[in-house]
Amino acid sequence: MAGHIPMQHGSKNTGKRTAEEPLWIRVLLIALALGFLLIFLVLPLIAIFIKAFEQGASVYFASITDPDALSAIKLTLIVVLLTVPLNAIFGVAAAWTVTKFDFKGKSLLITIIDLPFAISPVIAGLVFVLLFSAHGLFGEFLFEQDIKIIFAVPGIVLATLFVTFPFVARELIPLMQAQGSAEEEASLTLGAGGFKTFLLVTLPNIKWGLLYGVILCNARAVGEFGAVSVVSGHIRGLTNTMPLHIEILYNEYQFSASFAVASLMSILAIVTLVLKNFIEWKTSQHG
Repeated sequence: MAGHIPMQHGSKNTGKRTAEEPLWIRVLLIALALGFLLIFLVLPLIAIFIKAFEQGASVYFASITDPDALSAIKLTLIVVLLTVPLNAIFGVAAAWTVTKFDFKGKSLLITIIDLPFAISPVIAGLVFVLLFSAHGLFGEFLFEQDIKIIFAVPGIVLATLFVTFPFVARELIPLMQAQGSAEEEASLTLGAGGFKTFLLVTLPNIKWGLLYGVILCNARAVGEFGAVSVVSGHIRGLTNTMPLHIEILYNEYQFSASFAVASLMSILAIVTLVLKNFIEWKTSQHG
């Protein structure tokens, strides 16, 4: 036995040396990754800001303070403020249901949650048109009640809700599955009610995962184009979000103005990335 242990130890070291790639391969892979990021992410981002300020700061600030631009920014923020909290509530409820209870149809529920990942946003927008437009399934009823959904803010909110609702739920489901339900069961055994258990036990355990899902949901809501484009009607000053306003400006050859508004979205994306990395760091520390 005394002779066998050193032999095992030596084979382990040999395995480590075999698994370690040569220096030139590691340098090549790192260079390829950094080169890809530089060409496809960093340079386009720099180009956006260069193009935005191409005609000077006065044109830049005039472009982002234009009434139509301000209306698009305002509508985008309204959509985000409505959809993100609703998706956060839905995500927590769905994750709680999937991870804490056993019931028939659980796998079907998870499949439905993932549905927006599989369906093109444009198709989702067309579905809402078929349901809520003047000639849609509920069109006559909505017309009689003087309720306008398509080519109005409610349609944009519904379309954004559809494409963003998986993000919080899909972030929380694996997290809550890994944590199990032992702490909740102990809390209930000690006399705490369900709501109190959620506030004092479950929520502190999932707070960083919840924030991470909210950040991803917010980023998608701000940048959503396909579904919103179908249901909005592209009405300037009324139903144009920031991505739609950028498209209109670009198609009208107002390049500096379109890149000026795009720079605002880029700043939001950078802030989102910083928050995402911070939450990932906090999550790893918490883990």
